[in-house]
Amino acid sequence: MHARTRLAVGAAAALTAAGLLTGCGDAGSSGTEAPQQAASGAGCAPVAGDQLVVLEDDKKLQNSDNIIPAVNVDAAQPQVIAALDKVSAALDTPKLIQLNKAVDVDRKTPKAAAEEFASAAGLTSGIAKGPGGEIVVGAGNFSESETLAELYRIALTAAGYQVRVQQIGNRELYEPALEKGEIQVVPEYAATMAEFLNTKVNGQGAAPVSSPDLEKTVAALKATGDKVGITFGTPSAAQDQNAFAVTTAFADKYGVRTLSDLAAKCSGQATVLAGPPECPQRPKCQAGLVEVYRFTAGSFSSLDAGGPQTKNALKTGSASVGLVLSSDGALAAS
Repeated sequence: MHARTRLAVGAAAALTAAGLLTGCGDAGSSGTEAPQQAASGAGCAPVAGDQLVVLEDDKKLQNSDNIIPAVNVDAAQPQVIAALDKVSAALDTPKLIQLNKAVDVDRKTPKAAAEEFASAAGLTSGIAKGPGGEIVVGAGNFSESETLAELYRIALTAAGYQVRVQQIGNRELYEPALEKGEIQVVPEYAATMAEFLNTKVNGQGAAPVSSPDLEKTVAALKATGDKVGITFGTPSAAQDQNAFAVTTAFADKYGVRTLSDLAAKCSGQATVLAGPPECPQRPKCQAGLVEVYRFTAGSFSSLDAGGPQTKNALKTGSASVGLVLSSDGALAAS
């Protein structure tokens, strides 16, 4: 999980060239800070518990960071795209959580987890053979990307290609390699990649093009991709984006299932929000909760970006609600 947190850093109006998402950052020291806006009401005190549950983002605060295959335009044969789309069709967020659990919690290799999933899902059934040739699937420097790359390998191998997975590093390294055709395929995230290419093509001051609307985000992504020689397959239903979690004991005690529930029932002094140090100012973290949901916490605990500190604070009853990543394997571990 550690490197995946880079997907959630930055501000929506000024995403960095790394294509990072809003709301997270490097881990900070524990402590509390005054919330952005004074909280009124009693709030909801933390409730310890071993199992975490994500609250539904029912007003669509977060952008549509669905997993989507990115392909060098010269390698985008119909059979390649069809094989990659088969992977997209097989994935949703609960299944992605289980894949991440297999690797990050159960300690299987990304290759083993992908092969088990592909076998159970019948991933290779009905995949049409292409003309063949060598394909290099690039992977980012975090386990989820490696697992997705292995799924792409399995599907493309079934389509008759000679495929290998190469772990490259961060987006600044693998995106240029994809443009040049040094790698042919890489798993990507729609909103994050849309902003990365947007700032690359249109400059750092370019207005954001991603949104909670997946169709509009993908249209913008494909438009900028066309300018740099990258095309995209069909996005999956699986998302890896900022999310807010509570313990199931908390959810049951206070009757909260959505962020609207949280705002209506738990705005107040007893509520502790946990997240990375920059969360109070980020439009996809505390600032967004205030603006979109009118949620006000009584205090903010400065911890990490969806990492072990925040999850431990929730489980031990030090925090009421905390920022996590929606595909975190720990959400399925309890």
